[in-house]
Amino acid sequence: MLTDKIRNKEKGIVLYGITPPKVNHTEDEIKEIAKKHIDRISKLDVDGLVLYDIQDESDRTDEERPFPFIKTLDPCEYSHKYLQELKTPRIVYRAVGNYNTETFTNWLDFTKQDGQVHSVFVGAASHEQKNPLTLKEAYRLKREVNNNLCLGGIAIPERHKKKEDEHLRVASKIENSCEFFITQCVYDVEASKVFLTDYVKYVKENNLPMVPIIFTLTPCGSKKTLDFMKWLGISIPNYLEEDLKESGDILHDSILISKKIFEELYTFGLKRGIPVGCNIESVAIRKAEIEASVELLEEVKAIIEKHS
Repeated sequence: MLTDKIRNKEKGIVLYGITPPKVNHTEDEIKEIAKKHIDRISKLDVDGLVLYDIQDESDRTDEERPFPFIKTLDPCEYSHKYLQELKTPRIVYRAVGNYNTETFTNWLDFTKQDGQVHSVFVGAASHEQKNPLTLKEAYRLKREVNNNLCLGGIAIPERHKKKEDEHLRVASKIENSCEFFITQCVYDVEASKVFLTDYVKYVKENNLPMVPIIFTLTPCGSKKTLDFMKWLGISIPNYLEEDLKESGDILHDSILISKKIFEELYTFGLKRGIPVGCNIESVAIRKAEIEASVELLEEVKAIIEKHS
């Protein structure tokens, strides 16, 4: 069970991430998309399904978004209403700025009825956003309404390269009852290693639990997807970006790169006693990239098996 694996701080947790359908779909179209999600995910041997809560991040950057922002269905509603057939445990993202105290409290109350729901709270995309609910208030409400909810946080290893404080952000979230972390998509392996090094040192020195760090990987199937990944804030080292742009098969090469990154991080964690896991997603909705995400998932499971 996913909750047990997280709370036992096990290495090798494997997740698969999806975004709910856009709100401009008809009811029939949503049901068709849900059927495809159920068919695909039911065949995957994963510990949990991640459902993202998308927010408009245009305040974060002046650059034009490569793909237009269209609001998606609430991930909890999509999971509960359309994915009931799926027996996979869920990790539902909550962009807390999308809610007020009342709506967030009602959702937390609902989670007490469903033992399969885990969550990751996400703060504002930028300081420009004016939110009804802050991350700090969301943590307080969680403790008051459903303190047993298995809660995760976001980690951004690339931010550590610039600010050198990501391990402190993670430690603060652990003290606010976060029991695991899912990273932003990783293409910069060195930044991730530096973050892990500072993380393990800090938690040991401060007697904090060494909770699982789950690295997100995503295939990249086109230059436009690459541009979108960069717009999302995913840090791609210059040499890798050029390699992908010049590649004769960008999708194939991105899978090879992601495999290598995960194996490096997984073995790095093994040597230091850090429970490292993996979350696979596709930021694009093209069939080829979705199929590539499933292929990458199988490769990641093989890496974990190899080092078990």
